[in-house]
Amino acid sequence: MKKILLLFVVVLFSNVQAQERPKLVVGIVVDQMKMEYLYRFSDDFSENGFKRLMKKGYTFHNMHYNYMPTYTAPGHASVYTGTTPSVHGIVSNEWFHRTLKKEVYCTDDATVTTLVPGTETEGKMSPRNLQSSTITDELKMATNFKGKVIGISIKDRGAILPAGHFADWAFWYTKTGEFISSSYYGTALPTWADDFNKEKNYSKYAEKGWGLLKAKETYNESLSDDNPYEGKLYKKTPFFPYNMKEMLDNNDAGVLRVSPYGNNLVVDFAKRAIEKESLGKDVITDFLAVSFSSTDYIGHTFGPRSIEIQDTYLRLDESIADFLNYLDKTVGKNQYLVFLTADHAGAENVTYLKDNKYKVDNINYKNVEADLKEFSKATFGEDLLLKYDSFNVFFDKDLIKTKGLVLSKVKQAFKDFLYTKEFVKRVFTEEEILASSGTDDLIDFVANGYDPTQNGELYFIYKPGYIEYMATGTSHGSPYSYDTHVPLLFYGWNIKKGESHAKKVITQIAPTVSQLLKITMPNSTKSEVLTEVFTKK
Repeated sequence: MKKILLLFVVVLFSNVQAQERPKLVVGIVVDQMKMEYLYRFSDDFSENGFKRLMKKGYTFHNMHYNYMPTYTAPGHASVYTGTTPSVHGIVSNEWFHRTLKKEVYCTDDATVTTLVPGTETEGKMSPRNLQSSTITDELKMATNFKGKVIGISIKDRGAILPAGHFADWAFWYTKTGEFISSSYYGTALPTWADDFNKEKNYSKYAEKGWGLLKAKETYNESLSDDNPYEGKLYKKTPFFPYNMKEMLDNNDAGVLRVSPYGNNLVVDFAKRAIEKESLGKDVITDFLAVSFSSTDYIGHTFGPRSIEIQDTYLRLDESIADFLNYLDKTVGKNQYLVFLTADHAGAENVTYLKDNKYKVDNINYKNVEADLKEFSKATFGEDLLLKYDSFNVFFDKDLIKTKGLVLSKVKQAFKDFLYTKEFVKRVFTEEEILASSGTDDLIDFVANGYDPTQNGELYFIYKPGYIEYMATGTSHGSPYSYDTHVPLLFYGWNIKKGESHAKKVITQIAPTVSQLLKITMPNSTKSEVLTEVFTKK
């Protein structure tokens, strides 16, 4: 009798545990995804991908980033830490570091080595530059390190930063066609990951070529194929179909990044990870952080109005549908929690806007730096510019001191000069940024992304519509809505159906997920949650 009672208590406790938390959390970040894509391409989506998430889950239509620069690394870090670059320290993808006086890459780590021969440079990566804890870190501690955490992406930063400091593994794709990791996570790749690499799955996708998924008339939401606003794909005319096999033979497996098949590879690898690592197989919650990077590569190359970007999202819709069906079968319906968002959105192509009579322009950063240097020499007789880097102006303070100049007056002179440029909207000094009081939207965006130990002494913002990029394709980075407005969809375990059009900010995701899981919030989040998702089904 006592044994039966004990068994009943164990089963009851297990059921309570299962109800308290989902078996698996899947965080999905789509690189350079505009919320508008879910509207514009809606008629051509299936019922089982994005529409399934939106119709059966909770949709936040008005989610925004609250800092600049809106880039990939800060975006992933902010989603998972619940704070901004001013606190978590990932202020760009790569940047000139004011204190170190050298270029820094967001996940560089010279103390680690690759686990895959032939990828020595690509493998020296870890999350050590991330100064805050993540949702995934807090889940590891909440489960006494029994819950597994794995990050997967084409980009290293898309896998490493979401997976956090305590991850079991982070895997990223390289030009060799392999998913690799570093010695930060272990001494050798898991056997299943090594086996996946040996299968050379990238090759089967290259063999297919990239043609249109659907009939050409389906793509009436996009501009015509081979329009003047698109860049070339590996020197090939931007026109369907693309011979991926030829590109692969003439380059390397990195060509898959700039095709929808990069997303397919991520899904294939994620499924293998779920199977071989037994994710979501018990009552201890696991976390899989997935980031789709090919959307960003394709967006940069072809722009947001291209047939290529539309075809990529129609294919991603199919991949998400397939992945959700896989989760249903392996983890169980309503046993997993999914959230889907983006690390930033993207601007319209500047040439396209100009051709339609909007007076804007694309800016060459080399010209900006050259103009600043020329101004410095003409005004002060010396080049006082240490570096211009992504909206930041760094000064050679030692030279300024040696010349007997006053730094504040030098800053003001450069500030006045920048205001003579047609493309400049606002210029802020370090002092103005750090004194930000919440009364000026633009300076608040800068302040939320600014670290005085890493960023420059001056920081400026382009006018709306101007971007620092080529004449074809597109880019991102600004505080304007075309770069900040991204989707946020919650689906699955304990998530009711619904939608909100109230403005929300990206730093609310991490504390919300933490509250849903009943775990400690990441250590530097502002703890503002999305209350709408807490009403159970």
